[in-house]
Amino acid sequence: MKKIFLTAIAALMILFVSCEDTFEAYGSGRVESESETQTDTTEDTETDTTIVVPPPEDPDPPVTDPYDVTNFRCLKTLIGHSGWVSSVCWSPDGRYLASGSDDKTVVIWDANSGQKIRTLTGHSSYINSVSWSPDGRYLASGSWTGTSPSNPGELFIWDANSGQKIRTLEGHSKSITSLSWSPDSRYLASVSAERNIILWDPDSGQKVRTLIGNSDFVFSISWSPDGRYLASGGGRHIGNSPVGEFAIWDANNFQILRTIEHGSNAVQSVNWSPDGEYLAIAQGGNYFFIFNANTGQRIQYLAGDCFNVFYLSWNPGRYLASCDDYLSNIRIWNVDNGQEIKTLEGHSNIVQSLSWSPDGNYILSGSWDKTIKIWGVE
Repeated sequence: MKKIFLTAIAALMILFVSCEDTFEAYGSGRVESESETQTDTTEDTETDTTIVVPPPEDPDPPVTDPYDVTNFRCLKTLIGHSGWVSSVCWSPDGRYLASGSDDKTVVIWDANSGQKIRTLTGHSSYINSVSWSPDGRYLASGSWTGTSPSNPGELFIWDANSGQKIRTLEGHSKSITSLSWSPDSRYLASVSAERNIILWDPDSGQKVRTLIGNSDFVFSISWSPDGRYLASGGGRHIGNSPVGEFAIWDANNFQILRTIEHGSNAVQSVNWSPDGEYLAIAQGGNYFFIFNANTGQRIQYLAGDCFNVFYLSWNPGRYLASCDDYLSNIRIWNVDNGQEIKTLEGHSNIVQSLSWSPDGNYILSGSWDKTIKIWGVE
């Protein structure tokens, strides 16, 4: 009997120690403000005896959408360009923004405050494309300066930290229309409304390879998220009529895996889904398309109250944002069901460029009204 009694006492003591651990885990937590330090060196003078019972785990928790796009609104309007804003992008860490404009400048902005950090000058004509390297070191910009070898487009690489121009890349004979970095930042791909796609080494400024792209001209280029493929969009002419066309390339040997001819308008924008399985294609008109990147089959047709869709941007989830060259609205689409779920109104002129933030919580837009807007939920 004495052994049984002592055993019971020992069990109660173990239970008491376990409960004390529970009290410490659930009863003494605190939420620190941004102004508080991360380490609290003060000693507690009292013992918190409040018992907080954690809620039971929900075996079937509700599915929530991490991207609350239905409540998006304009959070900031950035004013600083004297010409229309033709291209915008986020830095890979989401802390900064870059914009290119008809005023021949590239501007770097602080994403949180909306303040201009620096202005990059050197282009002789309006800037058509800006793109931040995934490692954050470089910013590339291309301008629209001509349509003949005697007046080719300008392509610069800037040091993103100092704002200094460090490379001038020469090789295109026409205006730069699209830029895309490989995910490892090893290559910059550029196109200029000609057949050639050029791959550059950003560290040396040397041309690594020239790819002969679509049958006639290329307007858009996009690297797949895993770096294994390139997609190029453009078209060819049959007589005086364009035919839409896009190609998928193997990034290991830079051979074309497949070419898909589609529609009667040139492909203006080609965009990979975050998982690399799909391509979004814009060809003008009040619609755009989703293709299976592996099979080349069209799987979705999205159409709405828009005019001439020419630019698309895919967020990390299942949404696409679109803008067109006639209206000042931005439209957000659910790719799964092809439905338009939100229209963002606020610009007073055509929206020419869009970019989702790396975390998918914000949209950046550049417009002919000379402003940049950040959309999201506070």
